[in-house]
Amino acid sequence: MSNLAAKHCVPCHKGIPPLKGSALAALTGQLSFWRVVEEHHLLKTFLFPDFAQALEFVNRTGAVAEQEGHHPDLCLSWGKVDVKIFTHKINGLSENDFILAAKIDEVHVELLRAQ
Repeated sequence: MSNLAAKHCVPCHKGIPPLKGSALAALTGQLSFWRVVEEHHLLKTFLFPDFAQALEFVNRTGAVAEQEGHHPDLCLSWGKVDVKIFTHKINGLSENDFILAAKIDEVHVELLRAQ
């Protein structure tokens, strides 16, 4: 389990500056295959053998997002889910985004193990 996955998202307040530069690089290094786009958001595509498993991933990811109070953009298609995460209140990235990304990776691993 990632150290990030063991943490919990905390409420973010408007006016806190988004993470940039080396702070982003340090957190990105703790994730697998997530891309930081324009220092604004995280993106990752998850692939599945069919629609049903992709939908199950979306449902489980949604439950985790609700628990954390931090919600990604999820785009479901046949055998694929695109995930985009950023902190809307600061219009950029916070540690919460990386925590949620690590937790989403755990959901994916759990689904793969169950196959």
